[in-house]
Amino acid sequence: MPMRFSCKLLVWALFTLSLVLLSGCIGEEDAVYVDFTKREEVLLPVQKDAVTYAYLPQYSHAVSYGRHHLLIEYLSQSTGLAFRQVFPDTFDEHVKMVERGEIDISFSNPMIYLRLAKSGAWAFARVIEPSGRPSFRGEIICRADNDAIKSLDDCRGSRWIAVDHSSAGGYLFALGLFVENGIYPEDFRRIDFAPGPGGKQEKVVLGVYAGAYDIGSIREGTLDILKDRIDLSQIRVLKRTPLYPGWVYAARSGMPHEQVASIASAMYALDLNRPDDAVILNAAGIRGIIPASDADYAPVRRLVRSLGSVLGDKGGAQ
Repeated sequence: MPMRFSCKLLVWALFTLSLVLLSGCIGEEDAVYVDFTKREEVLLPVQKDAVTYAYLPQYSHAVSYGRHHLLIEYLSQSTGLAFRQVFPDTFDEHVKMVERGEIDISFSNPMIYLRLAKSGAWAFARVIEPSGRPSFRGEIICRADNDAIKSLDDCRGSRWIAVDHSSAGGYLFALGLFVENGIYPEDFRRIDFAPGPGGKQEKVVLGVYAGAYDIGSIREGTLDILKDRIDLSQIRVLKRTPLYPGWVYAARSGMPHEQVASIASAMYALDLNRPDDAVILNAAGIRGIIPASDADYAPVRRLVRSLGSVLGDKGGAQ
């Protein structure tokens, strides 16, 4: 009997609770009738055509965005054109996207520019480097405590990490310097290229810093990118390459010339002496942008020709 009484009590309690919950769900407002026969189509906003802009992925996408988004905003405001920054993962992908018309304005190293020019892209501007020159160079680095490497000749038999087959400051400038001094690819124990999408310059430095490689080749200025991440006193610049024409802005084949002229004019107008412009230029790691033409890159073409037999089928910049 006590068990039966307990069950009845439990049932009554549950019934009472359900009434309380039901009463809480019943409001005093009248129900609203919804007529589903009357419908209105909602259209998603469509992005209007934009000029696509890409920075060759020598650094991580985050660095690429951080360096250039202010410049892109400035160009949009100055020209009245909509801009969209795109982020290829590799140097080869960057080239192919320009060839397919998916990148309108390319910012690349001079070696990649030579490849782009073959598809009809044309140079219209180049940058003034932090050094104050419209040219740049590569650096060959090693660990500061590596007493076995004191000169270029000591690099024979070493493990070399470079940025990419098509990297100017990160590989080809250094290769040219080695060849000029009688040191060829087969003289190294191995030559590897930084893996993965983007961030390749940083990976070269980190590979040398960690001791995984004896030497690395990077473009001048890369070490500053890593000054807050590693102890730069542990890295030594063994040798710097000769100077070559700097990074170049190229327009894809078929890009309307009036648009390019408007973009170029806005770029040339940037002045480091004006505070607002200085913010844009300093973020991009440059001191200004000046006119350029294909003829400016003749020294790079001569370098590539001199490396022809060495590069073989990997001489993508030829």
